[in-house]
Amino acid sequence: MKKIFIAYILCCTYLLYTPVFAQSSLPSPAQFLGYSVGERYTPHHRVIAYAEQVARQAPTRIKVIPYGTTYEGRQLAVVAIGSEANIARLDEIRTDNLRRIGMLSGKPSGNPMPAIQWLSYNVHGNEAVSSEAFMEVLYGLLEPGKASSNFTVSPKILETSVVILDPGLNPDGHDRYVNWYNQMQGRVADPTPFSREHSEPWPGGRYTHYYFDPNRDWAWQTQEITQQRMTLYQQWMPHLHGDFHEMGVESPYYFAPSARPFHEDITPFQRQFQTVVGQYCSRYFDKNHWLYYTRERFDLFYPSYGDTYPTYNGAIGMTYEQGGNSRSGLAIRKADGDTLTLRQRIDHHVASSFATLESVADRSAEVVKEFGAFFDKAQTSPVGTYKTYVVKSGGDDGKVMALRQLLDKNHILYGTAGKAQTVSSGSSAKGKSSGTSSGVYNYMTQATDRNLSIDEQDLIISAYQPKSTLLKILFEPKSMLEDSVTYDITAWSLPYAFGLQTYGLTSRIDPVAITAKPASVTTVDRPYAYLANWQSMPSVQLLAGLLKKKVRVRSAEKPFELNGKQYSAGTLLITRAGNERLGNRFDELVRQEAAALNITLFPVTTGFVTKGSDFGSDFVMSLKTPRVAVVSGEGTAATSVGEVWHYFDQELKYPVSLVNGADLGSVDWTQIDVLVLANGYGYGRLLNDRTLTAIRDWIRGGGKLIAMERAAAALVGKEGFDLKEKDEKNDQDKSKGKKALTDSLKIYADRERVAVSDETPGSIYRLNLDATHPLGFGLSGGYFTLVQDTHTYDMLKDGWNVGYLKDSNLVAGFAGKNAKEKLKQTLAIGVQDLGKGQVIYLADNPLFRGFWYNGKLLFGNAVFMSGN
Repeated sequence: MKKIFIAYILCCTYLLYTPVFAQSSLPSPAQFLGYSVGERYTPHHRVIAYAEQVARQAPTRIKVIPYGTTYEGRQLAVVAIGSEANIARLDEIRTDNLRRIGMLSGKPSGNPMPAIQWLSYNVHGNEAVSSEAFMEVLYGLLEPGKASSNFTVSPKILETSVVILDPGLNPDGHDRYVNWYNQMQGRVADPTPFSREHSEPWPGGRYTHYYFDPNRDWAWQTQEITQQRMTLYQQWMPHLHGDFHEMGVESPYYFAPSARPFHEDITPFQRQFQTVVGQYCSRYFDKNHWLYYTRERFDLFYPSYGDTYPTYNGAIGMTYEQGGNSRSGLAIRKADGDTLTLRQRIDHHVASSFATLESVADRSAEVVKEFGAFFDKAQTSPVGTYKTYVVKSGGDDGKVMALRQLLDKNHILYGTAGKAQTVSSGSSAKGKSSGTSSGVYNYMTQATDRNLSIDEQDLIISAYQPKSTLLKILFEPKSMLEDSVTYDITAWSLPYAFGLQTYGLTSRIDPVAITAKPASVTTVDRPYAYLANWQSMPSVQLLAGLLKKKVRVRSAEKPFELNGKQYSAGTLLITRAGNERLGNRFDELVRQEAAALNITLFPVTTGFVTKGSDFGSDFVMSLKTPRVAVVSGEGTAATSVGEVWHYFDQELKYPVSLVNGADLGSVDWTQIDVLVLANGYGYGRLLNDRTLTAIRDWIRGGGKLIAMERAAAALVGKEGFDLKEKDEKNDQDKSKGKKALTDSLKIYADRERVAVSDETPGSIYRLNLDATHPLGFGLSGGYFTLVQDTHTYDMLKDGWNVGYLKDSNLVAGFAGKNAKEKLKQTLAIGVQDLGKGQVIYLADNPLFRGFWYNGKLLFGNAVFMSGN
């Protein structure tokens, strides 16, 4: 009887509970989390779990779309929200949009097209307010009547738009910050600015697992989170993209319109809509008496941001910045005495989110129409001078393949010439019926050539395609700046980054589809040696892979000729001699490594060359398997350390040790062959007299020190290190005649522009390069460097001045007038022999953001070639 009664009670409970659950409203974030949003920081998995719970209860209005995982295994996902009608045909809306703009074959369905609005939160992990705001935006869109009293959510948003929300673009960085902060906070938040909860330790949560800045990676897509997100982005191509950030504690709130410079190819409609969004945001902020500013600091120029990249892809792209950042914690006392809370920061982001969505919802048809017009123009009348880009194949398959992969990631179309042809300035391309005359711009010389011979395998990229505007911006040899005060680098042209001989044509050439190149076949069973060209990153990867597998490799110090073929300095000689212990596995190992990298091997049956040095010569280097360490931690720049770490760990798959700078005093130097000092501002402290003495002794014993950027600067004037600053005299002393004291008085309002006269915020310079030095191997076509700081190093008197600037090496980007003068006759890459070892000075960063492709070979030379 007792069992029957219990069963009866359970049955009644189920019958009562089920309809109530089905008909109940969606859980608020507070109901789901067990605390109010703003009381603490929420780990990423709980943010995702909330979205998944809401989706289970409202499957007809929201869909969770997973799109990958991070290096540390965290879930990446977006949520799509819309009316029941729009969610029911969600994939049709997506494909109709792509078909309308030419990125998917076929015709649109003809059904009404809602605007697609995409809001991205928390790209910088320690700007953690964004993920908290996401939950309230999600709840407010689905339960508009229950949103905070600060907001009135328009039902029109979901009637006229599909909203895509990404709760966290950088979960690894987010949780690095949140886990740390939740450990630091007490029962009550401490607003004292100098308390420990406002001092996040190195490397901070801003960056990805490898310490890359994901907000500068949109176009380059070097990081796994960017690659996976951009695959999804290209499948949707939203009409609007909002990117949510935080800035310094003392700043209020920033929203559109953006600051100048605007890139010249941003359309009038996109510029106008920046103002529209700003007006909508200002209504919320004015109503609540919140401070804000517009048109300052955050420009629309560098192409790899979360506002510029969508803009160059036809969308309305904007940045939102809330004062706070990682220092704010749950509450912080500002300089004016007010206390800024996490709850306040959340309110501001939520308000600007709803305001932005409303601005498009009220003009949905116009936004969709203008988006389509952007792509119509791209395919029929593309912007820019050049209508075709020709990239010479030049025998370096590695560089060309890497460029193709980047174009593929950005859905930029290309092909080959298909047949040999000639283009002359002032005439049309032979075999073309366009009848238009052509100019031939040579990127390497920055001049117009009279003729261009195009080979059938040369890469052809036509501007007549959907992604034409993005193509033009990524390839533009010189970016037009309407204002010299910018937020980021001012030059990035891919031909210079990749070191590829490229031409811009004013006439149109349509490419033909690329046919698969037959794999090279090694016909000699047991050759005397395998030869491999040393010319781009796959060469470094091949060497690293072979050394890891204990294959001994040699390298030619000079060019040579064998069997009628010319081989350049740096060519890898993988001889059977010295690898006898591998037996029959030798050939298998070498061929497998080369095949995995699509590298052509040249098997030879002799080491006797017709020109140059034989394989047993002293001018053929035996390459070591270096044990590499990188200094990290407080005092070093996390992004620079991360670029080096990622280079070894992900790109070369070669072992590397990260050593805390504070631990250099206890390092076992016998376990290190190469020490990399990445960029940083704290080397004055890290490289104390005791540590420098140990490093000098280690170098003299055969160690190799690679000092990059400010790490190199920290060695200037130090005992044993030959790097010196140039002896600069005051320009006024050199000038003829005397000036009145009043002629040099500064104007306060001009202080920002006066300051940039000494700066080079990411400009491209062509180096004068000694390609005969091992540091220059494989770079005989020249090397372009990205200069970010105005370094003024004198030439080494007793060392090797491998790369330097003469008088007029500026190629693209902004450099202040004073900076231009200082960079003349300046060392950029130097090598100092010290005892049995070497010091390599790199004034610029060859691994910058992971996209400066040609620099990867230069850095590989520094690690594996120089000093052997």
